[in-house]
Amino acid sequence: MIYLDYNATTPLDPRVLEAMLPFFRDRFGNAASRHHRLGTEAAQAVDIARGQAAAVLGADPEEIVWTSGATESDNLALKGVAAAPAYAKKGNHLVTVSTEHRAVLDCCEHLESRGFKVTVLGVDPGGRLDLGRLEAAITAQTLLVSVMHANNETGVIHPIGEIGAVCRKKGALFHTDATQTYGKEPIDVHGMSIDLLSASAHKFCGPKGAGLLYVRKRNPRVRCEPLQHGGGHEKGLRSGTLNVPAIVGLGAAATLCRNESAAEQPRLRALRDRLEKGLRSGLDGVEVNGDPVRRLAHTSNLSFSGIDADALMKALPDLAVSSSSACTSALLQPSYVLGALGCDEARIKGSIRFSLGRFTTEDEIDAAVADIANAAKRLRK
Repeated sequence: MIYLDYNATTPLDPRVLEAMLPFFRDRFGNAASRHHRLGTEAAQAVDIARGQAAAVLGADPEEIVWTSGATESDNLALKGVAAAPAYAKKGNHLVTVSTEHRAVLDCCEHLESRGFKVTVLGVDPGGRLDLGRLEAAITAQTLLVSVMHANNETGVIHPIGEIGAVCRKKGALFHTDATQTYGKEPIDVHGMSIDLLSASAHKFCGPKGAGLLYVRKRNPRVRCEPLQHGGGHEKGLRSGTLNVPAIVGLGAAATLCRNESAAEQPRLRALRDRLEKGLRSGLDGVEVNGDPVRRLAHTSNLSFSGIDADALMKALPDLAVSSSSACTSALLQPSYVLGALGCDEARIKGSIRFSLGRFTTEDEIDAAVADIANAAKRLRK
């Protein structure tokens, strides 16, 4: 199997697994049970991981809230801020973008059903957001703006530093879903004026079941109401026994990204370009969806003219790729992201996302190119 679906999930790095294993076995304590050695060990491991996670963002460890993943983090950010009594007089307006992950768009729809007003901004054919339109959409009643750092389907990167500056100038809080960029693209929550940020460990070679929400604690201090109540864990924002092994894994994976991403990104970009060059030289009618320049180094969303993507993927049982995001695929729906870019139905149905990662090799790319070209030619006949 050639795995080119890293944007859906990533394989667990063996070094991360090594860090996690003791907390499944001998060091199994509850991090909230600090009155004995096992609990203290667990709590110390969680604190170390919090520092490791924060370091990727230039944040204070106390600003990191553990969650089960980015979907929960998005929900806590949007619904939590919307429910905070401190903002009751601020306004009930939210701004987001049509290409956001469903975790954000569905939250906005939920809040809209509860009386909030939501502005959903469109994008241009390259998937880019017009900053002038964004600034014009923010009013005195705007509580929160949520714009993802990079799109999970096209890889298009939004200029979150500029977006953060606009939000700060206009007095709105800024949340970004950084699921595809945490540990890969440079992020400075202070320099980029980010107030809340979501991430998930399994997108950067960490374990499933662990995520984080960065919540700014000063200048300004962000208020957020919990979605679940119980023992008051995570400063009351997220009650429940912490998943210590997974949190340790998230911290270890974050540290590996800090140490290795500077070298890994150029390698992945070269592999992505090799994939695209190989396919476009061997096949007619292969085009990049979205901005071909300002995008993730490891992501390529390609349309194959005259070919049904589902049929092509079925013809390649030993190649793991996607026709849309994993969440949308689970609902058996075509890509709304490509629809937002203005792609017609034929182009959407003929598009495939390739996403590369840490363990992708040149040989795998060359083999994938050959297999795809052969299958595509058969289908076209």
